[in-house]
Amino acid sequence: MKDYLIKALGYEGQVRAYAVSTTDTVGEAQRRHYTWPTASAALGRAMTAGVMMGGMLKGEEKLTIKIEGGGPIGSILVDSNAKGEVRGYVTHPQTHFDLNEQGKLDVRRAVGTDGLLTVVKDIGLRDYFSGQVPLVSGELGEDFTYYFVTSEQVPSSVGVGVLVNPDNSILAAGGFIIQLMPGTSEDTISKIENRLSTITPVSKMIQSGMTPEEILTEILGEGNVNILEKMDVQFSCQCSRERIATALISLGQAEIRDIIETDGQAEAHCHFCNQTYQFSKEELEELEEETKK
Repeated sequence: MKDYLIKALGYEGQVRAYAVSTTDTVGEAQRRHYTWPTASAALGRAMTAGVMMGGMLKGEEKLTIKIEGGGPIGSILVDSNAKGEVRGYVTHPQTHFDLNEQGKLDVRRAVGTDGLLTVVKDIGLRDYFSGQVPLVSGELGEDFTYYFVTSEQVPSSVGVGVLVNPDNSILAAGGFIIQLMPGTSEDTISKIENRLSTITPVSKMIQSGMTPEEILTEILGEGNVNILEKMDVQFSCQCSRERIATALISLGQAEIRDIIETDGQAEAHCHFCNQTYQFSKEELEELEEETKK
């Protein structure tokens, strides 16, 4: 099953809901960065939340999430947009610990709890919205829940989960965001709270083969989900050889000449997708010629 995101309304418009399967998407990040299980869970949870938050945007809008909790994993950085595209990396991808008391991957220990979750939205025309909250748990689901309530004043529940195979590949990943609209009835709120307190972890739902539609039905109840849109989701990086070449040209003739004489070649590395681009002396000389045009 290809990864996809659904957007829905629940309880006749009182609730806005998102659910996503991200197993392949997180798997792609794991393969590119060689993340170990605890790092995979942290990065995968952040990317899963990020792609759903991207789904809340429109057109060419995009957002960046930065999580710095002071833990051994370092920073987590995630980019996403309104088209279901997401990319991300962690500073120390080979971070792993024994399971915590609940028998789960110890994401809190890897991320840390002494720091901030920052979201920057690029909504076009050089217009940015930035929101920042202290980390409250380090498990990330609760931290994104806190972000929505505090920074965007939207009562929300965020569930994100990743299961990792013994060979470090990704077994299952996905998540949901449930948001209450102004004027949601107390009856609806209590029904949702009751269901949220008893549901299976979202990663286990994905593992069992449940679709994003079925996950929302599990949370909101049969007949209470009105699907608005379905969107494919994938790991996607905007870097390319052409972009790096353009960046090199922008350095100017003198700088390129200096690189040629000092190093004889250039190498550029993209943190997001772990791709390295090599430029030979001949290629640099061609770029140098471009600067003269």
